[in-house]
Amino acid sequence: MSRWRAALPLLLLLVAGAVMLGSGALDRFHPTRLLAEEGALRGAIAEHPVMSRLAYTGLLTLAISTGVPGTIVIILAGGLLFGIVEGTALSSVALVLGSLLLFLASRYAFGAGGRQPPELATRMRTGFSAHPVSYTLALRFIPVVPLGAMTVALAWLRCPLWLFLGATWLGGTVSLVAETAVGAGLGDTFGGSAPFTLARLLDGRILFPLAAFAALSVLPLAIKRLRDRRRRRPHR
Repeated sequence: MSRWRAALPLLLLLVAGAVMLGSGALDRFHPTRLLAEEGALRGAIAEHPVMSRLAYTGLLTLAISTGVPGTIVIILAGGLLFGIVEGTALSSVALVLGSLLLFLASRYAFGAGGRQPPELATRMRTGFSAHPVSYTLALRFIPVVPLGAMTVALAWLRCPLWLFLGATWLGGTVSLVAETAVGAGLGDTFGGSAPFTLARLLDGRILFPLAAFAALSVLPLAIKRLRDRRRRRPHR
């Protein structure tokens, strides 16, 4: 029973994410709809500057904490409506808060019970604990893995809280700047007759820098493993 009680916060977040997806709430942030309603949205922001920014940050925090896919459309909206600098700042706050909620809920769920984890889990956690910084930065900068999945994985690997927050902020800021910049120029980026697709957004301008940073973050670990292998080889 204690395990179910420990998993309750995580289950509630997942249910909230399912409700958000099922309700079509993210459809409101589709780029074509944003461009059509841009004037009305900017008017509402000018009339309620504080509440509009709090609402945006709160919505993105909720979306990230539930681990739902497609949060990038909200980030695009932030870039379009608030500009690159302010949009990135607001999204960065939401990213850290939302990821922290999901991380704490996941760690609380995984920490329940007294049974020993499987051998594979023990080996993975041992490897992670030996090189936590390299592993965490690499996981945070892998652009093909959903943010929510990486957050849960880091909680399962028992990543230290300080390292998780630092890597989340650093990795998130790098990607948020690129995504918010695309949102700020949404009309030019997705103008024309071609339909909006994630493939048009996640092109080399965003993926290549993130992949390069991920490679750099694991480079020290790769070098160390090569050195260890050479030392273990028998001398002839």
